[in-house]
Amino acid sequence: MVVTVLRPEFDPELRAGLAVVGGMFPPTITPDLISFMRTSYASAPMDEVLRSRGITREDVIVESHDGHPVAVSLLHPPGQSGPRPAVVYAHSGGLMFGDRFSGIDLVLDWVDELGAVLVTVDYRLAPEHPDPHPREDMYAVLEWTARHAAENGIRRDRLVVAGASAGGGLAAGLALAARDRAGPTLVGQVLDYPMLDDRGVTASTGQFDGVGVWDRVSNETGWAALLGVARGTDGVSEYAAPARAVDLTNLPPAFVDVGAAEIFRDEAIDYASSIWRAGGDAELHVWSGAFHACDIFAPHTTVGRSMIRARNVWLEKILAD
Repeated sequence: MVVTVLRPEFDPELRAGLAVVGGMFPPTITPDLISFMRTSYASAPMDEVLRSRGITREDVIVESHDGHPVAVSLLHPPGQSGPRPAVVYAHSGGLMFGDRFSGIDLVLDWVDELGAVLVTVDYRLAPEHPDPHPREDMYAVLEWTARHAAENGIRRDRLVVAGASAGGGLAAGLALAARDRAGPTLVGQVLDYPMLDDRGVTASTGQFDGVGVWDRVSNETGWAALLGVARGTDGVSEYAAPARAVDLTNLPPAFVDVGAAEIFRDEAIDYASSIWRAGGDAELHVWSGAFHACDIFAPHTTVGRSMIRARNVWLEKILAD
């Protein structure tokens, strides 16, 4: 018997682009495809793009919790003459691939239009470097950014964490860790279609199997790479899988966006709802017909442009005095 899975339809404009996306980012990623994805999803050279926008790049090495060197790039706005807000950014890539410039085109507006310093991080990747290394790499860079704020032209009182997909989950975990460790004070967190829950129990997880971008099996591959046999058990840290957090009080304001036609829809909605129930501030956008990361793969579309614009408007408000 054929079982029909009911799910939201993709936006017609976005659906037309899925075939092109599939050549670089197949719907289903299994462990044997990790090497391919590390080549396919690697960022293009960025120097010319940065130069054309007047953005200055400074590369540094930050020591992680275990002494491991983490490569970081600080992207400074054109004509910076005084301390500016800063965004510590975690890239996408399912925790297994990508680099500090993957998908960065989407957030360069934060640098040359909003005047923020973007601190983008080459955190270690699973499965070679499982939990806690990726999240602790990010936390070490957040602490380094606050500690060296003055010398890097950064306002310590205007720090934001942000990320897309797997990076969105890392950013959420950063906000939780900063609160619990009495770490740097954050004024916001940007969680773009965040990867939050290793348990895979939501309705939207079951709706997108072999379709779109980043399906159920891909998600299982990513979480298994990060957590190993602990995936789905009570031994998983809320800093690795923030959907497990039971206390969402005293967190910085959150921007959460997600597609209606992707597996992370329900966990993103639940996370924003949990922040509200805890008395916190969250702005949630659920984009009709949007597949996962469609603003990265199809930024020219109506939905992609709308996602980018809404995110930038929110961040501009948060970064203002």
